[in-house]
Amino acid sequence: MMKVKFDQFKQDGTDLFKVVKWGEHYPYAFPLWFGPTTCILNIHHPDYVKTILSSTEPKDDFAYKFIEAWIGNGLLVSNGQKWFRHRRLLTPGFHYDVLKPYVKLMSESTKTMLDKWERYAKTNETFELFKHISLMTLDSILKCAFSCNSNCQTEGGTNAYIKAVYELSNLINFRVRTFPYHSDLIFHLSPHGFRYRRACKVAHSHTEEVIKKRKEALKEETELSRSQTKRYLDFLDILLFARDEQQQGLSDEDLRAEVDTFMFEGHDTTASGLSFILYCLACHPEHQKLCRDEVCEALQGKDTMEWQITKPITFFDGRTLPAGSVIGVSVFGIHRNSTVWENPDVFDPLRFLPENVSKRSPHAFVPFSAGPRNCIGQTFAMNEMKVVTALTLKRYQLMEDPESKPKMIPRLVLRSLNGIHIKIKPVEPEM
Repeated sequence: MMKVKFDQFKQDGTDLFKVVKWGEHYPYAFPLWFGPTTCILNIHHPDYVKTILSSTEPKDDFAYKFIEAWIGNGLLVSNGQKWFRHRRLLTPGFHYDVLKPYVKLMSESTKTMLDKWERYAKTNETFELFKHISLMTLDSILKCAFSCNSNCQTEGGTNAYIKAVYELSNLINFRVRTFPYHSDLIFHLSPHGFRYRRACKVAHSHTEEVIKKRKEALKEETELSRSQTKRYLDFLDILLFARDEQQQGLSDEDLRAEVDTFMFEGHDTTASGLSFILYCLACHPEHQKLCRDEVCEALQGKDTMEWQITKPITFFDGRTLPAGSVIGVSVFGIHRNSTVWENPDVFDPLRFLPENVSKRSPHAFVPFSAGPRNCIGQTFAMNEMKVVTALTLKRYQLMEDPESKPKMIPRLVLRSLNGIHIKIKPVEPEM
């Protein structure tokens, strides 16, 4: 078997496709070396993925430890009893009745963004999607989960929190790729370590301000005033009032870790997903039209949306990994695996029709992971992506800019090295 080294990745927009290419030679897995001593088994086939995601083995302490100083030991990073307790305490925050009012708030945030796009529609000017959508998803998560009206979409300048998230994402990726930086001491003393701590401070001050304002508001609230001013329970309410069987709540440290985790995961991931969805629809007008027709039929003339009803691992083929092995699931690799998907590089939303999905392994498409550690916020994320896509297509026709093709790069979420650019024009009203 070939020896793939991480220094073969050049960060030039081709790295993810190298993983796909190597996967053509090794359709289940291949080892990926970081420096002389650290090896990760990179798996990219649903039958292997099922084995890993169905297990209760802990997350690795290789890459995840580099993110802990930022988002703490919350749901994304924690293991064992702590993870189990927090998952149980936080699950009510994603109940149907809690998520229901969020759809209207997502619609409001989307409308603010689409209003700003009017100038691009009038001038036929190419513009970069990700920065607009990041602000919109941050606005949404602040409104929905924390009942905080930030005005971040209409304020001038670059949002400090989003800038810090970009910086942290890039620095964590750089640290993983730079073997000497795996040492906490060397990284701490480096210029990159200084920038990381500075960006963490910005991110933490943002979340601490959100928590502080809510705690102050709760001190002043009576039950009557709460019912008059806020008609729904949000994620932060549930965090603050969550209690286990011993009537113990979350410590201040745990509270901030979960807020930091959800603040990041609740806006950056959906911003990436939405940006690439809209870009792909711009590149494939035939699918864009099908989608727009369905949206218009569903909305029936409305301009907003509301809710309506630690041991060895043995794989299926008998191959075994020893205890202590580090395994990475390549989601990009699974979703481009030609032994699983017919024409994997073709944009074809029809492959997700129920009759086509039923022919595949449930682990062939895992955007929210699977098994006990699946994404707790996946319904929130899917709701937001549906709302934003629907309202965007109802209002604008999206067009590709052939001069600006995105160069995809792996970060904490999928990003583009050169941005994601499209053109738009108003949808012509039907006569």
